[in-house]
Amino acid sequence: MIPITSDQIELWLAAFLFPLVRILAWLSADPLLGNRSAPVSVRVALGFVLTVAIAPALPPPPQVALLSGEGLLILAQQVVIGISLGFMLRIVFAALEFAGQFMGLQMGLSFATLIDPVNGAQTPVVAQFLVLTTALILFAFNGHHLILEALVESFRSLPVAALPLSAYDFGAVVRWGGVIFSLGLQIALPVTAALLSTNLAIGMMTRAAPQLNIFAVGFPLTLAAGFLVLYFSLAYLPQTLERVWLGAVQAVDAIVSPPAAP
Repeated sequence: MIPITSDQIELWLAAFLFPLVRILAWLSADPLLGNRSAPVSVRVALGFVLTVAIAPALPPPPQVALLSGEGLLILAQQVVIGISLGFMLRIVFAALEFAGQFMGLQMGLSFATLIDPVNGAQTPVVAQFLVLTTALILFAFNGHHLILEALVESFRSLPVAALPLSAYDFGAVVRWGGVIFSLGLQIALPVTAALLSTNLAIGMMTRAAPQLNIFAVGFPLTLAAGFLVLYFSLAYLPQTLERVWLGAVQAVDAIVSPPAAP
């Protein structure tokens, strides 16, 4: 009979619990695999499956008591790391939502809102369309594989240990936040330019013919112009998303990789 001590059991639990906490924290913020439209039980089950698949290949965890001060500190660090990784990826979807809200406002569809399953909030229909299209495109070119690869790499570059988080480049999270505005404006710019031209043309028509009902003519024209330009601009969306998604994965690597020695 092989004797099993309490220390061995606690070590086995730590080898599974610490990665599970990081993965669950990542799923709570990840917009692709941790989509809020999926039930919590499904996301927790996915976290268990990923932990079972990843944990055997990870370095051995530190031999600390789970309920000790150091053990609780490590748990808190795993939560911070996991949420940071998921937040970097959520910024991409936030940029698409920003572009959709901006386009919907210009098209006059800001009043038409639906529940967004990705963010769990009321968003304009154009923003929801872009967010769902983005999710499908990312699954199409295996964007979820890049996420899982970055997650596994985070355990190698930033192993489970009581290390100071300030030693790593968490400033990349702040710098990557600027993508929300730059990418959102880049995607919304064609529709915005077309709607600006349409509004100028309607204004000139109203000036030339004051008896023209601007509300009866202008609203259908802006809707038609906006949807037409959006339809043609969708052909360039996959290339843009692939470039930005790869940039998001590289930003994740910047967080989990320690800075080079001077």
